[in-house]
Amino acid sequence: MAEQHVAVLLMAYGSPNSLEEVGEYLRQVRGGRSPTPAEIERLRERYRRVGGQTPLLRITLEQADALQHRFDRDHVPARVHVGMKHWHPFIEETVQNIIPEGASSIVGLALAPHYSKLSIGGYEEAVRRGLDKTKAVPFSMIRSWHTQPHLIQALAHRVRTGLDTTEKPSDEALLFTAHSLPKRFVSEDDPYFAQLNETSRLVADRARVGFWDFAFQSAGQPADSWLGPQIKEKIAELSGKGFREMLICPVGFVSDHLEILYDLDIEAKEYGLSLGVRVTRTQSLNDDPEFISAIAETVRPFLSSTVAIA
Repeated sequence: MAEQHVAVLLMAYGSPNSLEEVGEYLRQVRGGRSPTPAEIERLRERYRRVGGQTPLLRITLEQADALQHRFDRDHVPARVHVGMKHWHPFIEETVQNIIPEGASSIVGLALAPHYSKLSIGGYEEAVRRGLDKTKAVPFSMIRSWHTQPHLIQALAHRVRTGLDTTEKPSDEALLFTAHSLPKRFVSEDDPYFAQLNETSRLVADRARVGFWDFAFQSAGQPADSWLGPQIKEKIAELSGKGFREMLICPVGFVSDHLEILYDLDIEAKEYGLSLGVRVTRTQSLNDDPEFISAIAETVRPFLSSTVAIA
């Protein structure tokens, strides 16, 4: 008989493992709606420019391994699992595999610290779909952890490191970014934007930064139907104010994936150069020990009090 334990489910967005998988991946992202050949090729070209795939799955597995090692070291009776929202291993399938292994309950954590019903709510729904197909167990979803002290410290350290490498700090602007969302799906009381600003403020304060700004990135089309301001218009605005260098801290992301490796490292940098601006970014958190501490401390209170959320 399998030993009883709490299952900690780390969840990420998902990313195709090859250019051949891009079409089916995009169909999954769009809820089963088939994309056009032009849409597939546009996304495929972005993956092509970052080497054909991103390291998101590998990084997420490394984060899970590091968290498991932390739990084992501290004799915490929990097993860490990984599920992806839009690609293999799918969240629903992972949940169905967790239960036969003896999990008495599940704690879900999306690897995105800021809550929106559209984004984090989607991860929670995926877990519930998995539970509908197997034995029901208590389930807790951690919906936001955007002020976790270790998270703030890890981000602030990266910001300070990035700013300290510039020759003229007064000529460099700090710009926090996060993934935009379609306006029509974000209600007025959705906490997403407020939480992003709170994290940005805490990081800037910890890094001793006076001036900073915020923009959304990675919007779909048409861009004006997504949350703004958009990153390109903000880069242009700051350039017009005389800033010749910009350090981007993608505060809404925790791992290297397409929104980092293409949208920032290629697209934003190329746009900055067209304006005579040097754009750099902070290193992603990935499996940094400080970030793993943020996850561990966020999850720990839920391990002994896992209850179903209505």
